[in-house]
Amino acid sequence: MTLRTTFCVAVAIASCLWVGCGRPQPPTTDPQPTPGSATAAPAAATSAAAAIREITFDDIKLEMQKGEPFTRDRLTPRVAELERQRVRVRGYILPSFQQSGLTQFVLVRDNQECCFGPGAALHDCVVVRMQPGRTADFSIRPVAVEGRFRVEELRGPDGKHLAIYALDGESVQ
Repeated sequence: MTLRTTFCVAVAIASCLWVGCGRPQPPTTDPQPTPGSATAAPAAATSAAAAIREITFDDIKLEMQKGEPFTRDRLTPRVAELERQRVRVRGYILPSFQQSGLTQFVLVRDNQECCFGPGAALHDCVVVRMQPGRTADFSIRPVAVEGRFRVEELRGPDGKHLAIYALDGESVQ
């Protein structure tokens, strides 16, 4: 990745984290998951050939307050299980100056308050880098992104975390 693209991704994430990318989440304790509930572990794909796990931003949520420093020991077993797995996650493409042919972008939980809300958590965004030869187009509607999930710490010039999740994008629908 070039210095320019790294800077552009960092600026997009920093602006999202600075002014907000989603609804603030009150601290909660995890209830016992039940099959089919939103708090249940991500379900494996129904077809072994597809091997894509459907996940949501709730599946990658961490128990940390906004502004708290990230350390890898905060990763939940659910997140650790997703490392290097093929997943499909739905969210919104964070707007940028480029509208089509995106080779990388930031996927956020919610666009209703993004960049206007009171703040965002590190687990409310995923840096998507499309695989070579693949691109995406900006949409104001929710998109489903498929790719390989990774925990990848992206830090700003001040050393603070801008993002902790990345996806090697295969497709955007």
